[in-house]
Parts: sequence; C-alpha cells; structure tokens
Amino acid sequence: MGSQTVRLTVPADPAFARSVRMMAANVAVVGGMGIDAVEDVRMAAEEGFVYACATEPAACDVTFSVAEGSVAIDFSLGADEPDAERVRYARLLLAAVCDEFDVDVPSATLHLLRRAAS
Repeated sequence: MGSQTVRLTVPADPAFARSVRMMAANVAVVGGMGIDAVEDVRMAAEEGFVYACATEPAACDVTFSVAEGSVAIDFSLGADEPDAERVRYARLLLAAVCDEFDVDVPSATLHLLRRAAS
C-alpha cells in the first residue's frame, strides 16, 4: 500500500469530535493496524482535536496520512496559545499513545504519528 491522504475540515466544536474519531479509526484499519493501535489512533485523534479546539480556530483542518502500519494526523491550530491547564490532560494522553507528538508554532500545526509496532 502506498501512502494515502484524507482531509477533513470541521468546525472547532466538540460536537464534531466523533467525526474526527471515526475517520481516524477507519484510516488506521485501512493502514492494516491491529485493534490496540486502532484504539490508540482513535484516542489520539480525539485528544488532538480537543487540543486544536483549545487554540480557538473557527474551523479545524485535519489531515490523515495513512501508510501500511502507520497513521499521521495533522491538525491546524488557531492563533491563540491554549491555556496550559485546559490541554494538560490532552498532552498527557498524546504523549502516551503517539510515537510522535509535536506542536509546530510557526506553521500552527499539531502533528501526531502512531506506528503499528508501538
């Protein structure tokens, strides 16, 4: 399988977290990941969306890049620095379930990566 990309643009509203979570699970399955890795990708997508919403964008662009055995998720962030307490739990979970977790301030992007072998 070559790399494939799926893009979503959703309002930065918690009501849309399920849409992001379900797409993440789907792309993880397409990438051939096992049930534990799929669950980690799903959790990472939800917490990444929570983090992105805390930066108060009008909408959140979510890009899923799936390849055999891995899923990368990039979230567009708003201009506001999130309140540290508001995203503390999200940061904790993202660090636990992702192989890569990075906030790129210049590009206003949250980058997550989960490999199947973790």
